[in-house]
Amino acid sequence: MRLDIPSIGVHTSLMQLGLNPDRTVQVPPIQSNSPAGWYQFSPTPGQLGPSVILGHVTLGNFGDGVFFRLAALHTGDRVEVSRADGSVAVFSVDQTAEYPKEKFPSQAVYGNIDHAGLRLITCGGTKNTTTHAYPDNVVVYASLVSATSASA
Repeated sequence: MRLDIPSIGVHTSLMQLGLNPDRTVQVPPIQSNSPAGWYQFSPTPGQLGPSVILGHVTLGNFGDGVFFRLAALHTGDRVEVSRADGSVAVFSVDQTAEYPKEKFPSQAVYGNIDHAGLRLITCGGTKNTTTHAYPDNVVVYASLVSATSASA
């Protein structure tokens, strides 16, 4: 799978992410040119429900992450996911929000919805220069607007 967000210059392959032993969602590795990752226990992008894709805002000594500009997305911006079968799901951004990590809206992000949705997640807020951690999460909510078939 592949993710393209033209308005912020994101063009990345998508790795599959699962769960860590403590049942938290895995994130992509912190390494040079680390791609974004699709949470495999969420719907395939374009299917009914909230598909979840995670990426880093920064990569430690490697510089900017794939979602460095994620918080700059605006309502109506286009997000495309090329799926494994060759089809493309096109989404339109509904909202970009930032939440303190301790108040992460798990139900709004992972809970059932009545349409094909997309959730893009990264870290946000001002980076702590001592711990190198971010206090917040940026979440982009988007809805499916069209999908091409694999034979198109």
